[in-house]
Formats: sequence, C-alpha cells, structure tokens
Amino acid sequence: MLPARLAPSQAEDLGPGRTRLRRPFWPHTFHEELSMREPRTNGTPTSRRLRRTAAVAALALAGLVGSATTSTAAPDSSVHLVRTHGRVVAVQTHGRHGVVPMKNASRSTSVGTAAGHRGARPAASGNLVYGGGPVQHQVTVYLVFWGNQWDSDSNGVQQYETDLFNGLGTGQDTWSTVTSQYTDSSGAGPTFNGAVLGGTWVDDAQAAPASSAQADIAAEANVGAQHFGVSGNDVQIVVMSPSGTSPDGFPNGGFCAWHDYNGNVPYTNMPYVLDAGSGCGAKQVSGQLDGFSIVEGHEYAETLTDPQPSSGWVASDGQENGDLCAWQNLGAVSLPTGSFAMQPTWSNAIGGCAMSS
Repeated sequence: MLPARLAPSQAEDLGPGRTRLRRPFWPHTFHEELSMREPRTNGTPTSRRLRRTAAVAALALAGLVGSATTSTAAPDSSVHLVRTHGRVVAVQTHGRHGVVPMKNASRSTSVGTAAGHRGARPAASGNLVYGGGPVQHQVTVYLVFWGNQWDSDSNGVQQYETDLFNGLGTGQDTWSTVTSQYTDSSGAGPTFNGAVLGGTWVDDAQAAPASSAQADIAAEANVGAQHFGVSGNDVQIVVMSPSGTSPDGFPNGGFCAWHDYNGNVPYTNMPYVLDAGSGCGAKQVSGQLDGFSIVEGHEYAETLTDPQPSSGWVASDGQENGDLCAWQNLGAVSLPTGSFAMQPTWSNAIGGCAMSS
C-alpha cells in the first residue's frame, strides 16, 4: 500500500533542482516519473546520475519499491515507477534503440532514439565503433509472452520463437558468431557454447494492455527477470506482446521492434509483428512467421553488442549492427531446430553485411 503522505492525488516537490514525484494513474498500470532535468549549470552528467541513483534509493527506503538497482545509465535516461502485478517496479528508459523499421516505412520516421527520431544509416557508410561499455559474453535469452491472450496461439508463434532460440548458440549456428569480433574493455566478446534459450514464460495472470508505453514494457521485462531469477548484462528478456495490442505505438509508429536497458536487464520490445504483415517480414523468405525471426534476430544481435545502448558497438550516429543491414539480402539460416528467416548483420571484419562468420 502507498504511504498516506504520497497519496495518488498529491505530488511531492523536494525543492528547486530536486526530484519531483508525479502520480498519474492508468487503467492497469501507473507511471510515476522522476524528473531528472537539472539546470545546465548544476553539475556534470556524473553528478546528475548520482542524484538520480539517490532518488531511486530514497523511494526504495520509503517502501515504494521492493528493490532498487543502480547502473551507468545515460544522462538522458528517465526513471519511472510502474505499478504492475500488485507491486511497484522501478525502471529506466532511454528511448528506442536498434529500431527495425517497417519494410516500406520512411526511414526518417521509423528509427528513434532518446534524442528523437532520425534516419537509418546507409549500410556502406562505415564500421561500428566501440563506446567503452559492455557487450554480452555468454548470453542467455528469456522469452516472456505477455498476457493471457497467449493462452491461445493458433499461429504457433511461441513454438517458433522457442525453436529459434534453442537453435541459436549451438555448434551449427554460424550466424550469431558474426558478433564475436566485438569485444569490450575486458577483451572478451560474445561466445556461444550451446542453445542460448534460458526459459519461456506465459505471463497470463491478466491480459496484456491494449496499449502500453515504454515504461510498461520495461517493467514487464523486470517482472520476467524476477520470475526467472536473473539480472545483469548477459541476460536478454524478450517481451512478446500478443496480437491486437499496441506496444509503444506499434504498428502505427512505423517500427517492428526495438531494444533498451531498464537498469536491471537488457530487453526487447517485440510486438506481434504478424499484425503488420509483410511490413514486418511476413512471407519474406519462406512463411508467414518469417518476421518473428528476422525482427527478433535483429534485436538479439544488437543486444549482444550493445546491451546498454549506446555504450557498446555503434556507428557514429548511434546505429547498430542490425540497423546497418536491415531488410537486406534476407535468407534462411539452418539450425538444429529448423530453418529460420534472418537478415545479415554488420561485420567490421569484412566491412559489410554478413550472414555467417
């Protein structure tokens, strides 16, 4: 229960340049954003980050969140409190990263970041550059099928995605290993010693919301991480929304998926891309479910090399290894669990898009 001094109708102002808590409510979840905007003369990005961390810690001490995590979040991040599953979850958001634009969408309206929207980078314009942050070393992927709508899955999406990630990372997978060239400050890059899938979960306690904001999706990723008992940079949580829902404005936003870091785990917003038809990959290689592997493969590869966007391997304008090759030279990748439609990803080693290492 919320403390009386922070009733929903109230806002707590801690003074000029300090944290302010707002409490607008939504039908199934609510957002409380901690305003991190400081006067330009009031400290460095590091000091602003320390103030942000202190604000989250204060809320944890007030009993509003069960646990608070700190990270090297970008200075332009926002911290939100989201009520979901009977509790309040603190999450960071940094905007859309590694956006898969719809196949026929204008690039100027389909790719966005925390600073706004911008056009996708041409594939021939240069290599990825290391930004000093982490990459994933031995990734484990967890699929969270959000909402009781997934109790019915006539198109077989759950099995398709499960088979995809039970095949990726195996000895037959030379597609993922294109990313192994991208090392971090430890000198290590992504390595693969078996199937990357760590588990699947149908979160059917209630229906997924018809329309969800980025903070809702980030919170669902945290709920999934708590369900599996995982956290950290070597985890990917894929939040799979059901058909007929609009996660972060899909499908009208001109994108098929994106990824981000919520302060606890890297995660992907993976809409029900079949709702967008060929615009998000349906029947582009071999079948109607092609988009689920093309689009999610794009986000998986980008999260391997940039789990805390954009501190990993990115081009000079922030585009990632999947962005540089989006919708180019699509093909089938053969894995022990089946054949899956995929796109190539950027390889600095060859200066172009590669389907295998």
